[in-house]
Amino acid sequence: MEIQTPDLSLFHHRSDLQLRFNDVDVLGHVNNTVYFSFYDTGKALYFSDVQGWPVDWRNVDRVIANVNCAYIAPIHFGDDMEVLTRCSSIGNKSFTLQQVLREKRSGQIKSVCQTVMVAIDPVTQRAVELTPEIRKAFADYEGHEF
Repeated sequence: MEIQTPDLSLFHHRSDLQLRFNDVDVLGHVNNTVYFSFYDTGKALYFSDVQGWPVDWRNVDRVIANVNCAYIAPIHFGDDMEVLTRCSSIGNKSFTLQQVLREKRSGQIKSVCQTVMVAIDPVTQRAVELTPEIRKAFADYEGHEF
């Protein structure tokens, strides 16, 4: 499978990441499972910025339906990392996020990820239509209609 590197100019959201010593495995690089923690951090900060207030984690209204991650190069302790996040498409009940892990000093892309998220009713836990408010928030943040 060929890895498509996204156009980084499309990403308006960047978050610095802190590498911890315990993120590193016996091979001397960040363990592959930690990448998902980095991506989750990026998602949380992105959602807070898109909607204009912190996410209420006691009232979750979106869940991950699918996630695909490509590992391009290892991350080492001491790398100055950031996660870039953007909404690339919106459907009726779901939306897709693209994310990139990048070393800030060199600009080297270490990983790319695509996540499909589904809007849910927090009470019934069933998929629901995306609200006009969240559609507008994504469009306003990303600078284009979907």
